[in-house]
Amino acid sequence: MSTSAALMVAAEGGIIGDGRTGANLALGAGLLGLVIGRLALTRAGGRISTGSARTGGMSAIAVGMAGMALAVLHLATSSGGPGTGNGLVGAVVALPLGLGGVLLGRRALTRSGAGQPIG
Repeated sequence: MSTSAALMVAAEGGIIGDGRTGANLALGAGLLGLVIGRLALTRAGGRISTGSARTGGMSAIAVGMAGMALAVLHLATSSGGPGTGNGLVGAVVALPLGLGGVLLGRRALTRSGAGQPIG
């Protein structure tokens, strides 16, 4: 197999992974954002005392937004419809997971007092 043919197959997802790789990354990032946001929210409520609620909230927002960006990117570049094996349904599920991480992170920032306007 020539180099150009190998690059074409890799770009289509044949060597590196199947079409679901991007959706799986988006799902993982969205789920991680939810977990971090939930932990930050419990820190803000004073139920656990390890770490900072502000840092956790900001991390949940960042990871949740990254998951949403990966999902949108995958949705924009995937071909075919649901059920074709391209990970379209996984990317659609990753969007609310990422949004949930962002919302939980924002709520943790608000509860910890870090989200209050200055002035």
